[in-house]
Amino acid sequence: MIKTREIAKVRKSIPTMEGAGVHLKRAFGFSQVPEYDPFLMLDDFRSDTPAHYLRGFPWHPHRGIETITYAIRGEIEHGDSMGNKGVISAGDVQWMTAGSGVIHQEMPKGDKNGSMGGFQLWANLPGSQKMMDPRYRGLKASEIPEVVQKNGTRIKVICGNVDGHEGPVRDIVIDPEYLDVTVMARSEFTHPTRRGHTVFAYVIEGKGYFCKEKKPFSYDMEGSNYFDMKRDPFLVNGDLVLFHDGDQVMVSTEEDPVRFLLISGKPIGEPVAWYGPIVMNTNEELRIAFEEFNNGTFVKQKTAKR
Repeated sequence: MIKTREIAKVRKSIPTMEGAGVHLKRAFGFSQVPEYDPFLMLDDFRSDTPAHYLRGFPWHPHRGIETITYAIRGEIEHGDSMGNKGVISAGDVQWMTAGSGVIHQEMPKGDKNGSMGGFQLWANLPGSQKMMDPRYRGLKASEIPEVVQKNGTRIKVICGNVDGHEGPVRDIVIDPEYLDVTVMARSEFTHPTRRGHTVFAYVIEGKGYFCKEKKPFSYDMEGSNYFDMKRDPFLVNGDLVLFHDGDQVMVSTEEDPVRFLLISGKPIGEPVAWYGPIVMNTNEELRIAFEEFNNGTFVKQKTAKR
């Protein structure tokens, strides 16, 4: 019998600042480890105020993780220690496996109207792969297949498989799936998921129901007022949905469409030692990483591997 995943928890994204002063919303991060294993963080940097994003994320190191940047409007200029540089435009994806160490920068520029929109996801690497050679995958919007189902649901397949259409990002350690899904009004969307994998959705437009039973008090709600006894069963922009285990997710709508990121991956189940942009298994590994950064031996590979 196919089991539809029920909602385990809903989180409201929280305003914070990162980089050189970028205003963004954090869907989850350090405090939620290991709840979203193998994922570490999801940031939402959508803004219509250039002063809130133009300072960007100047040169900084990463080790032991993958950073996935997805732009939905505006442009982001980037460069790294492997010699990669360019612009991430609306619809593009940068999937960077930091591995043994990369130093890079990302500088949001917005569009002609001053709007910027995008998301950065951090995915962990298992201990056996944390010191792998770094690699970089820059994907243009035209390389990402979009599946349109019979009921009008549109799915951009960055990573994973939908109706036989496979995303361009493959051979990733945590076996992830990353979809950008838009469900039309008065429609239903179902998608198979692997048992044992962590699955979550982040709503970015409209509103929808992410629990088949539509029971708003059947799951934990973080970031809400405990004295507010009225809870809507539908979820809206900025809501993060963490699912229980199961064989599929089901999302439905009424008078409004809904757009969301659907992300899943195989949990690693290892200790996490995390400080700033570096994530290892032990504090000793962290100490070594920062010592190498300070003495100039952090970057092991200086040419791009794709």
